[in-house]
Amino acid sequence: MREIQDINILAIESSCDETAAAVVHNGREVRSNIISSQIDLHKLYGGVVPEIASRKHIEKINQVIEEALKEADTTLDEIDAIGVTYGPGLVGALLVGVAEAKAIAFAKNKPLIGVHHIEGHISANYIEHPDLEPPFLCLVVSGGHTHLVCVKEYGKYEILGGTRDDAVGEAYDKVARTIGLGYPGGPKIERIAREGDPDAIVFPKARIEGSPYDFSFSGLKSAVLNYINGCQMKGQEYNPADIAASFQKAAIDALVEKSMKAVDEFDMYKFAIAGGVASNGALRQAMEEACAKRDMKFYYPSPIFCTDNAAMIGAAAYYEYLAGTRHGWDLNAVPNLKLGER
Repeated sequence: MREIQDINILAIESSCDETAAAVVHNGREVRSNIISSQIDLHKLYGGVVPEIASRKHIEKINQVIEEALKEADTTLDEIDAIGVTYGPGLVGALLVGVAEAKAIAFAKNKPLIGVHHIEGHISANYIEHPDLEPPFLCLVVSGGHTHLVCVKEYGKYEILGGTRDDAVGEAYDKVARTIGLGYPGGPKIERIAREGDPDAIVFPKARIEGSPYDFSFSGLKSAVLNYINGCQMKGQEYNPADIAASFQKAAIDALVEKSMKAVDEFDMYKFAIAGGVASNGALRQAMEEACAKRDMKFYYPSPIFCTDNAAMIGAAAYYEYLAGTRHGWDLNAVPNLKLGER
């Protein structure tokens, strides 16, 4: 008989526009990680269309689960629990994954574990870093989230700060559209920024009175738009690469400054980043340099584990499983689920 720690999780992720399934062994060993992306489809509309995303999840979810089991060389009978993202995210997209997970768990009499999407992103760091254990600080940055989180224990979190308006990834997308790069904006801004001067234009960094760890990127986004409109009104040419580089510098400076302020105040010696924007090379370099100055360890996932994927959900589900978390057949999608809620 296997010991309690020897656990295989079948994980499902469908919170936005990736349909994903994975088999994760003991929370850190990824035996399979299948992702069906819809990016090419949503490019046509300049962003994710929720109804289209939901329909594509329905088409793909059985396929990705079958592929995940096949790649892991396992069967549903050998799976110990089913983990699934149940929030936050697009409600229709979440419902597809939750319904599938509940059906499998019911049919095979397996424990059902609902996972918070942000907890999944944080847990992505466990996959490639065997030495990483709580407590540590983590900056979660993506198209929908900007959170500075204190990871106190596995499954126990304190949100120190978040965005008051746009998430940083959302700001990247909007600025990319403004300068004509299209969707998705993050990789395109990063690429063109390499050709520009980050000091060409001084864009603002928001400071929120009384909330030192909160972020705001709406003003930065508006400053970029105003700069372009001003140039057009005056008949002046502008360099998209300089705009991208200057915007990126302002965004990253804000992320690094607030993160390191938290590191200093809470006397942490481990810092991690997670989420889609965590794959940004300029952000990684800036964070690595800031952590090195403080002689502290810096962790980040590989790009495949930064964007939405099911392996990170499997990692989170494993620690929830050990903590005794179980959900019933009334588990539902919660599009605005707060981190730490059950």
